[in-house]
Amino acid sequence: MNIPWSHLWEKFKLQVFEQGGYHTILDGLKNTLIIAIGGFIIGIILGAVLAILQLLPNNKVTKVLRGFAKGYVGVFRGTPIVVQLLLGWYVLKPILGIRSASALLWGMVIFGMNSGAYVSEIIRGGILSVDKGQMEAGRSLGLSYMKTMFKIVLPQAFKNSLPSLGNELIAIVKETSVAGFISVVDLQVAFKQQDTAYNPIICYLMLALVYIVLVLLFTALIKLIERRMRASDNR
Repeated sequence: MNIPWSHLWEKFKLQVFEQGGYHTILDGLKNTLIIAIGGFIIGIILGAVLAILQLLPNNKVTKVLRGFAKGYVGVFRGTPIVVQLLLGWYVLKPILGIRSASALLWGMVIFGMNSGAYVSEIIRGGILSVDKGQMEAGRSLGLSYMKTMFKIVLPQAFKNSLPSLGNELIAIVKETSVAGFISVVDLQVAFKQQDTAYNPIICYLMLALVYIVLVLLFTALIKLIERRMRASDNR
């Protein structure tokens, strides 16, 4: 079957550039970046807390905290992000009586909570990769367990975990394509709205291209950060 590529491209240009469809695409790009970057920041903070909770010295109190952290990780790693979005938007939000939160904000929070489960395992591995002597040295200087963790161990753990954290950021960028399930106009929804006037082939090829460019940009940024951190270590 011969596909009239030039005809499809002309319809795409007409819809997107001449009829203003690019405004929707730019809004979708903005929303995708807000969810991805905001969710990743939430995931970093939450993941660090969960990782530390799982590695606390064992006693009656910390046993409960460790159990909570492991349960949290198990639930969010064991269920699809789509299910979490739908449960959060249609079940948890009404139960909590939250009315003012937009779908965009709620999506960012859910993605952050999901990412926190994966980031916690990444950071936990990074903490375990730090020599135990670092903790012992901090404690010998009179620092508490938590101060030693935050001032000495955790910075090294983040540095060791940077490549994996970068992969998690890229994963979030791609996973935001399901944010439309709770009425967020992300990139996927924005491009889908443009396929009403022409064959969707060009539309979804362009969508794939935009995601590829985003992933390449984030990959380059992560590699730049890694190089600068290695350079600082060699000084």
